[in-house]
Amino acid sequence: MYPSDVLPFMDEWNILLGDGTRSEDLVHYEKKDFFYVENDGKTDWVVYKTPNSGVTSRTSSNTRTELGQKEHWIPETGGKLSGTLKVMHVSTSGDARVAASYSVVVGQIHSDEGNENEPLKIFYKKFPGHTKGSVFWNYEINTEGDNSKRWDYSTAVWGNDMSVIGDSPSTYPEEPKDGIALGEEFTYEINVYQGIMYLTFTSEGHETKTFTKNLLKSDFSKKADIPQQILTLYAAIGRDGVERENAYAGEIQFFKQGAYNQTNGKNPEDNIVWSTGSETYDGDIAKQYANGSYTEVWFREASVGVGTMPSTE
Repeated sequence: MYPSDVLPFMDEWNILLGDGTRSEDLVHYEKKDFFYVENDGKTDWVVYKTPNSGVTSRTSSNTRTELGQKEHWIPETGGKLSGTLKVMHVSTSGDARVAASYSVVVGQIHSDEGNENEPLKIFYKKFPGHTKGSVFWNYEINTEGDNSKRWDYSTAVWGNDMSVIGDSPSTYPEEPKDGIALGEEFTYEINVYQGIMYLTFTSEGHETKTFTKNLLKSDFSKKADIPQQILTLYAAIGRDGVERENAYAGEIQFFKQGAYNQTNGKNPEDNIVWSTGSETYDGDIAKQYANGSYTEVWFREASVGVGTMPSTE
């Protein structure tokens, strides 16, 4: 059985795997240890697995086994992506002071022009020793001017947002009370309609959460608009940019889905937000898999298509 047998939308995507393999044709395609089908005794799932260190895209230092949408669109015309998933593993090594440590992105919107920033990344993060992790979503500003000043504003869904970190490399904050455990299912829907992004998150036993974000008009176009979360989290690396007033208006976008590992072996002292100092075993993928230096995400349902008018209920 192939991933395309479980999720029949695979003809809409290409893929980049954690070892650098790319494929444009995903019908009847699989790759052992990265992209394959697993059955949990009841259901077939598509597995996306990637190490902390491998071969990745030109715009990132983080590995991924992740779908990239072939169809491109602008916020004004919109698009919709959904996924029902469970995160099975995140890296067990990293620096607890680094916001990106122990996390994976399971869905995103990526710009394909301009700064190539990301108006949406949906994260799962769990600290070592905790039973429950957090689901949160980040909005990256479409920076006005110097893109090295860019930052992500993080919003909690269940558990904490990205800014909740440890006081030292090996001390962890309190475990979130309303978090999501490894192996616990949740569903997200991203619906971009006429320039507005509507997000819906559901999980059995948890409150359904909905969010709305305008992609055509910035909330962060002046220095005074920069949230305190950003001033605190990014102070050490000097990222305090502002966004262009029309945000992502007219800019070509596409969806991504799978496992975009946010952990890497880079030195935290160089970037205390994104360089996680995780164990990479010099890029040896088998050793990383054997020692917890990887991320693994399972999807059982997913869909992609055009944006639709949101329900008024």
